[in-house]
Amino acid sequence: MLEVEIKARVASLREVEERLRQRGARYLGEEEQMDAYFAHPCRDFAATDEALRLRRAGGRVTLTYKGRKLDAVTKTREEVSLAVESYQAAREILTKLGFEEVALVKKLRRSYRLGEYLVELDSVAELGSFVEVEKKAEEYSPEELVAFLSSLGIGREAVERRSYLELLLGEGDG
Repeated sequence: MLEVEIKARVASLREVEERLRQRGARYLGEEEQMDAYFAHPCRDFAATDEALRLRRAGGRVTLTYKGRKLDAVTKTREEVSLAVESYQAAREILTKLGFEEVALVKKLRRSYRLGEYLVELDSVAELGSFVEVEKKAEEYSPEELVAFLSSLGIGREAVERRSYLELLLGEGDG
């Protein structure tokens, strides 16, 4: 299963939220998320376009592997996640195995459901405001996601393919 995802930088989350409401999107809630990203001891994740993330959000802890991006427009990639009991224990296991924490991404996320799409409005510390649209699928069309963003009043020029981690570290291309 793929995480089919596109992200765009926006000036106003309120405007996007209003368009979502007008289209009948269902509000799912708000949560603070803290994502710790780790470097592999023997492989350069920046070079292989992979990521290993430990997320704390809403009383849950999730360890996630993200594979390389599959196209030049979206952030679509393989994603494998595992719920873990303890953030500290998971972090300790990773560091004892040689993984090194490289960055923390902190954000406030408001989530909506519109049809098959999960729409997340993110206020990311040190980076600003973003809209992420995702769905789970075996197949996808990048243009489908661009068209959905457009229906929310977000132009293709706002699309940001880099991850929050890459943006924080100043990596990758625009």
